[in-house]
Amino acid sequence: MTPTLIIMRLTFRELVRRRLVLALLALTALVMALTVWGFSRVPGLRIGGLPLTPGEVQAASGQLLLLVMFMFSFVLALTCAFLAAPAMAGDLESGIDQALLARPIRREELLLGRWLGLALPILVYTVSSSSIEFLLVDWTTGYLPGQVVGAEAALFCEGLVLLTFTLALSTRMSAITAGVIAVIAFGSMWLGGVAGAFGAVFHNAAITDVGVATHLLVPTDGLWRAAVFAIEPSSFAIAARGALGSTFAAASGPTVAYLAWVGGWLLAVLLLSLYSFRHREV
Repeated sequence: MTPTLIIMRLTFRELVRRRLVLALLALTALVMALTVWGFSRVPGLRIGGLPLTPGEVQAASGQLLLLVMFMFSFVLALTCAFLAAPAMAGDLESGIDQALLARPIRREELLLGRWLGLALPILVYTVSSSSIEFLLVDWTTGYLPGQVVGAEAALFCEGLVLLTFTLALSTRMSAITAGVIAVIAFGSMWLGGVAGAFGAVFHNAAITDVGVATHLLVPTDGLWRAAVFAIEPSSFAIAARGALGSTFAAASGPTVAYLAWVGGWLLAVLLLSLYSFRHREV
């Protein structure tokens, strides 16, 4: 087994031992139970004394599911930031990395192992929890997103972007500083995306450009919009053209060029992390 895979395995095992993971799983299970109860009430709702039509149940379930997944996206982003922040900075401050680097392990292998060891549980958590949520919603309301795989891929990539960004910061900053900056960046990109959407509605080029810039600078909000497009009912994609200012509406999915940009962004930031860690004194 290569040093990179060994570090990945050790990082993954360390995360499993932490109480943070158990707390996250327990809270996720609690939220799922509450959402199942809420979604089970949707088919019984009435408007003007009349029961909802199947189409209205689908529309209501789709919008509620977007709200739930937005909360999931926020929790996932915070989890990625606070897991990645101490991954390098914390171990450098405690002397763990110095002990590891005294062995025949290159710095690149150590950082890549940490990155893979953090990305793997995020992937498992994203796919498993979102799949269970989608199945529960389908069971209670009959609504299932048309692009389940696309939604899960977008949510995972959103977390991976913030994970990689935070890891890059932690090669030069303290764990607290890296985590705080990453969370602020996530919130700023979301706010910039909303502002850009409003700019598109009111045909304001300057504000629209702000949204475009935030989608490129740290592409978390752009990936969230991709998840929205995959989750929302197909009829809402057309209606969303008149509600682009909402964070729960997307008129179209991500372009191939944008997906290529996200891939290039991840590679560039990861290479920058390797360069930064290679030239840091330990």
